Amino acid sequence: MMHISYDIIVVGGGHAGCEAALASARMGMHTALLTMNLDTIAQMSCNPAIGGLAKGQLVREVDALGGEMGKVIDETGIQFKLLNASKGHAVRSPRAQADKKLYQFTMKRRLEEQANLSLRHDCVEDIAVHDNKALVLAAKSGTEYRAKAVIITTGTFLNGLIHIGKSQSKGGRSSEPSADKLSNCLQNLGLELDRLKTGTPPRLNGNSITYDFLQEQEGDEQPTAFSFSTKKIQRPQIKCYITYTNSLTHEIIRSNLDRAPAFTGQIKAVGPRYCPSIEDKITRFPDRDHHQIFLEPEGLDTTEVYCNGISTSVPYDVQEEMIRSIKGLENAEITRYGYAIEYDYVPPTQIKPSLETKNVENVFLAGQINGTSGYEEAAAQGIMAGINAVLKIKGSEPFVLDRSEAYIGVLIDDLVTKGTREPYRMFTSRAEYRLVLRHDNADRRLMKYGYQYGLVSKKQLNELLEKEKIITETSEYIEHNKNGEDSLLKLLRRPKMGFNDLLQIDENLRERNISASVQEQVEIQAKYEGYINRQRQQIEKFKKMENLSLPSHFHYDSIPGLRKEAQQKLDVFRPVSLGQASRISGVSPADISILMVYLMSKSKENTQSVVT
Repeated sequence: MMHISYDIIVVGGGHAGCEAALASARMGMHTALLTMNLDTIAQMSCNPAIGGLAKGQLVREVDALGGEMGKVIDETGIQFKLLNASKGHAVRSPRAQADKKLYQFTMKRRLEEQANLSLRHDCVEDIAVHDNKALVLAAKSGTEYRAKAVIITTGTFLNGLIHIGKSQSKGGRSSEPSADKLSNCLQNLGLELDRLKTGTPPRLNGNSITYDFLQEQEGDEQPTAFSFSTKKIQRPQIKCYITYTNSLTHEIIRSNLDRAPAFTGQIKAVGPRYCPSIEDKITRFPDRDHHQIFLEPEGLDTTEVYCNGISTSVPYDVQEEMIRSIKGLENAEITRYGYAIEYDYVPPTQIKPSLETKNVENVFLAGQINGTSGYEEAAAQGIMAGINAVLKIKGSEPFVLDRSEAYIGVLIDDLVTKGTREPYRMFTSRAEYRLVLRHDNADRRLMKYGYQYGLVSKKQLNELLEKEKIITETSEYIEHNKNGEDSLLKLLRRPKMGFNDLLQIDENLRERNISASVQEQVEIQAKYEGYINRQRQQIEKFKKMENLSLPSHFHYDSIPGLRKEAQQKLDVFRPVSLGQASRISGVSPADISILMVYLMSKSKENTQSVVT
């Protein structure tokens, strides 16, 4: 048997695994990424796109921390759109259609070229823990891998079961095997597992689609990049198209629900609420006579088209009939059938805010194994797990972003505090402080952390500091200089005024050659100053609760007046702060008041004992 040792091993080569491995290696750790198939690293198993509502914010935050997803999509994107551009800045989000294979191979190349990082084609089947720290991984190849920390990012591969009609087959993805032994291993480590379900739609041969009468959807004339290091999007942009299901489509599906595994009891796991199958849509919304379908090309060098909006697991013949009932798809050829997949996950109340498991030290979980859906949520967890695994080995405090700092903080806090029994998806509505947590200011919020942990260069940080300086100088200039009787600041605050209008009326401002990103920040600060200040006051109150830490070995059953349900929930979740405790379902405001009084009384007792 061969023995190989690393500092950190990442299990799984999806979007979480890529970011985790890169972060670990860039922070100086001897890192290995083990995956069952090196050819599918960073594969887009479902929608060939990055970003979207709230997801775009996550990608920007990953980039600000020194991650790779934003850079790769900027290099390989084939259509860019800023969603909600006509609405307020708090809900705007970038999204890009990807050249699917180019994205995958570009990310793989970044991993291959990364110092301190080894890629290995192998399948982990068992994890042995010694002294609750040292880790030994037994692989299918017979190799024994040793590590100081392990990050598990297995996606949908744990006991994966694929459904198409009555047909069932083991698999973590179409034509790829599942990881069954690793599920048993996690249970042996004391982790509770549950099941979730997700799905994918059919793909079509684009040459067989009749586009003439379909609605065109073009990208933005000036694409919004994801990475703060990207100066300009260089790749050619393509069109997508929109079509709709109709009453005939719905009737075809309804008449075959007895063959749809989600409705026959064959699939028992819970599916995504906000990305349901077309079977779910027509039964949940029986009054709707149509549903929108986005036809999205999968790349510049392929004719395959992704049918966004009709995820399904009905039998092959029903998929054929369904597709050909849709306008523009009457003669369409299906290249890949849609399917549903059930898989194991670890209910995330079993992990700490650092993403380390509570049961086993130095084992971290990231991505769909924690119950999330989406490439962006996975990447966000991946980079955080990578950073924290390194910090754990070094004996440093974990890196935890709170809800007022980042969407990443909202994501992880929701998972560890509330858990999830359905695939979790990020939305702007989940972030209480979304006016402060915008996609446009992720660098100003988070790049300092990326630099602190060695993931952002000194050059990048200096560019940010220079940007901050120019924002301050420009804000002061427009506040103290007038056009007529009003200051430029007052003019900018008018509803139909923008920074470009100020440039037209003030020559000195025009001569400063202020960048578009600085203009945007100055304009937002000017127009939303009152709202932003109010939100910052709310954040200060929030921080006070978050800063009241709770001991890790607190005996909640010893606190007088605390309800039994609260005692039980607090014992299970072991919150790290009073703020986190307040967000646990079953813990009431009255319970929090009792906890606060108890903490204050204990603090006074400790102070008095020190004095005496």
